Amino acid sequence: MARKARQRISYVLPLANQINGHRLGVGGLAVDSDNSILYSGGRDGMICVWDLNLDLKNRSIPDYDAKLPPATASAFRQQVQAHTHWINDIKLAQSNQALVSASSDITVKVWRPMAHEALPPQPVGLHTDYVKVVAVPSFTSDWVASGGLDRKISVWDLNGAGQKLSINVGEDEASALSSREKGSIYSLAATNNMLASGGPESTVRVWDARTGKRITKLVGHTDNVRSVLISQDETTIMTASSDRTVKVWSTIAGRCMYTLTMHDASVWSLFSSDPDLSIFYSSDKNGLVAKTDTRNTIELDEGLSVAVAQEHEAVHSVVAAGDCIWTATSGSSINRWRDVSTDDAEIEVPENYSMQRTSISVPRIRSPSQGLDGLSLQPTRSQSATTKKKIPLKHMLRLSNTADFPVPIVQETDKRASVMMERKPSKQENPESPIAMQPVRSQPDFSIEGQNGLIKHVMLNDRKRVLTTDTAGEVVMWDLLKCVPIKSFGKRHLDDVKDEVTTTATVANWCQVDTRTGNVAVILEENTCFDAEMYADELDLDEDVEYKEDQRINLGKWVLRYLFSGVITEEVRRDQAFRKQLLGASEEKRLQRENAPGGIQLPVPGQTNGWHHNDGSAAIDNDVTPRPTDGNVKPTTPGLAIGMAPTTPQMLNSPTRNSAIGATLTPTPEEGAPLEEQKSVTSQQRQSSERPTSDYFSAPRIPTTGLITPGGVNKTPITPGESAIADDHAVTTPSADSPVPKETPGKEAGLFGKKFSMRGMSFSGMKKIGRTQTNDKETKPVVTEEKEDASESDARSSKTSNSRVVDDNFQGTIQKVRFAYEDSIQQQLASMQAHENGLPVPKINNLDIPSTITPSLASETPDLYPPLNTVILIQEDRPEAGGVADLFEGTVGALASQTDTIEKTAPMWLGEVLLRNQIPQKDVVKISFILEPQQGSGLPGIASDGNNRLNANRMLRAKKILGYVAERIEPAQAPGEKEEEGKLRPEEYLELWCQGQVVPATMTLATIRSHLWRGGGDVILYYKANGRKQILHAPAAPQVASIPTAPKPDALNNGAGSVAP
Repeated sequence: MARKARQRISYVLPLANQINGHRLGVGGLAVDSDNSILYSGGRDGMICVWDLNLDLKNRSIPDYDAKLPPATASAFRQQVQAHTHWINDIKLAQSNQALVSASSDITVKVWRPMAHEALPPQPVGLHTDYVKVVAVPSFTSDWVASGGLDRKISVWDLNGAGQKLSINVGEDEASALSSREKGSIYSLAATNNMLASGGPESTVRVWDARTGKRITKLVGHTDNVRSVLISQDETTIMTASSDRTVKVWSTIAGRCMYTLTMHDASVWSLFSSDPDLSIFYSSDKNGLVAKTDTRNTIELDEGLSVAVAQEHEAVHSVVAAGDCIWTATSGSSINRWRDVSTDDAEIEVPENYSMQRTSISVPRIRSPSQGLDGLSLQPTRSQSATTKKKIPLKHMLRLSNTADFPVPIVQETDKRASVMMERKPSKQENPESPIAMQPVRSQPDFSIEGQNGLIKHVMLNDRKRVLTTDTAGEVVMWDLLKCVPIKSFGKRHLDDVKDEVTTTATVANWCQVDTRTGNVAVILEENTCFDAEMYADELDLDEDVEYKEDQRINLGKWVLRYLFSGVITEEVRRDQAFRKQLLGASEEKRLQRENAPGGIQLPVPGQTNGWHHNDGSAAIDNDVTPRPTDGNVKPTTPGLAIGMAPTTPQMLNSPTRNSAIGATLTPTPEEGAPLEEQKSVTSQQRQSSERPTSDYFSAPRIPTTGLITPGGVNKTPITPGESAIADDHAVTTPSADSPVPKETPGKEAGLFGKKFSMRGMSFSGMKKIGRTQTNDKETKPVVTEEKEDASESDARSSKTSNSRVVDDNFQGTIQKVRFAYEDSIQQQLASMQAHENGLPVPKINNLDIPSTITPSLASETPDLYPPLNTVILIQEDRPEAGGVADLFEGTVGALASQTDTIEKTAPMWLGEVLLRNQIPQKDVVKISFILEPQQGSGLPGIASDGNNRLNANRMLRAKKILGYVAERIEPAQAPGEKEEEGKLRPEEYLELWCQGQVVPATMTLATIRSHLWRGGGDVILYYKANGRKQILHAPAAPQVASIPTAPKPDALNNGAGSVAP
């Protein structure tokens, strides 16, 4: 069985005074023209919905010089935290009823904001690396395609059918060099029959959308292909690349037909709503947004390209609808620009300019007025003024290097004089300076303002505070435990603030902090989240909180306890209901006999065979109980067949008697518990799988081999319905973790002793019998561990409905608790029955099941109140992708209502921490140090043999070390001597020094090592008196070689770790 992926818990701190809108750059845009709605997906993982308040169906596009009406404002509609990483692309599908998003959290999700049932975005597919792009084949299609850095194109069904097709682009050219590094998908387009993808290898691959086979590969770009479009008739593919070109390909010819060069920077985005791509929009890294119109042209490069707008930074996405264009950049705002009409338009050629091609080696005649030398004559106003609208040259872009475009006319001069004089050309020879390009729209029509998101952070030494900087430069300090901002330092440099607030505390790293989505996200993993402890007097606790001296609080357990407080409350309620139900069912079963008939059927007159005469004589005419004909037969009750029997121990072995008892027999605590608890999980599973099982709450019949004679050792019987938990622990009592008591010596086990134990034997389907060697001198039973085949275990797990296989999740903790309840009830029922039978067992008057759900108390984890809108995430590692996948998302205030989902998705270690207050066991991290008296102090050493090398828990405080020193160098208090009032504590009259500095009494060994010692090897500490008390030396102890001395438990142990010389 494959090992389950590692899971982790994350929580996201809410921003103070959070306003609707994006906090970081916007990565994708989509427009619903029918409902006048704009969707935006950002790097903060948010999808925002905006009401445009525009009639996008009936608005005409204005001319470049038209007077624009007042702008209509867009309004916020709603938003949802769709992803936990950047959103790279979004698309509308299924008649604008579904919004599909692709994210760097390796998921593809669909959100239906118009649905009656408001559900968060649901995952439809999962990649193994960042998902960069998503493509929709048509307006009404029910599938989408996605591609990413895992070098795969996946086709997903939007109705929940999962993956329909997978194309491994990385294996497309298995023979090519470095093929593993090729195939990443940065651009993708789809139709019903065709897919086109592009990436860093500068090629465009065309695929069959039905079979996944490659149709062709288009080669021509020299850099990353960033955007792809396919015409509706699938004859034309348009691509944009970082090589600053837009190429137009023919799928019929399989080659590039045109290369468009209107951009001077990397082209990042293409958009077109035209079926044949005659009108399209493009944007580049420098922020230029261009509109290109190729309608009514013989050659595509004869069209017009207009510079519509100029952003201040790179444009990641551009969309257009009606008379508006929207642009998304690395900023959190979204700008809306008014479109420019290109209907029946042409370039306005200024005076002293003429239409000319850059390459004149192959002239092309495009009109009768054009000469063979490639230069066209200046058209007269009468020829064009009345036919087409003019757009000034300053707003136009040259579509390609071979396209006609106005250039300044070069005046002829005396070439001979120019050659002979070799002088600088005169002013008349200089062509006029080219007209600088100016976008038509200098300012956006409307801007949807974004918010400030966090972009940088630094963790402080105490590991509970973090400093952040947002996009506006403001520095804020956050409390990771209380999940709130503490203080704002204004617009300052982060490092300057760090130097001011850093303390000398050294705390183990218990969490990771991430600000990639504009918020503070805290990540907790099982291996590290319980490593950090802090002393209660160092924490900002409420004044009414009582805690012991030098009490330490585990930071990870503390914060988890109150993030999931709603789940704990709900589980306590469910636990109480379960115990009540179990007690009621068990009490009812106790009063009933198993398999008892519902009534007694009396004989019917006229029948024979036993009840009536066999000779055919007249029937008995009364309903009295008939008498037997054979006087030697003992009387029986009709229909029950219960015979008279003496009350002897053998009677207890009768199956009929067992059925009447209806419960298992519980041994005395000093007898039966050891062997039951020492049984291996494997043997319990084997026995449970070979025995018949009973109803969930039924009281099964008592096994005959589980009963004992008075004075014998009673081994705990195995209930027929009982089985083992497939985990590291066998649950047999409500505590499920109690230590195994020693067996009482001198007693035999079972009716026949240890060598012939019939306990739990089943001869049907038996595979192995383990042997236990017996030794009369041993007081402990030897338990043989049996190994089982994985196939047998899997068979039981999947085929045996009553086998106690515990789920490897939060639900598994609850299952272990409930199994323990059932075992406890069975033991109590057995003890009650055994007591009624006169066996020497304690009397139990009433059934009782104490709760074993024991969350940490307020004295151990003081109250915290995280904001109710704090987001909780349960994530799973994906090692093959180097990332994580989200399994659950919720808020602190709503977790109680999502308990069922949490039980299925949360890891088991979280359940153990929350419900049983048990954290994973790890070795204590210790620090070695040498403790010596300072020269000239006059104080003796701590060890008579000169061995002064110690080690202790890294959280041990200096005052504990001084207390240890005081016990070693001062005489012990005489027995019966009263404690002196006002006696000075060791840290008040002794000092600890390290590297020439006095060590504060509350400083830990970890802090001493990192801030004072600052080196490797053992830390050297010196102690001396400060003169506040006269120190009487303890008498010298006799030196005994090779016998190490150990400190008293209260000297340096005290829960902080052992100290050994």
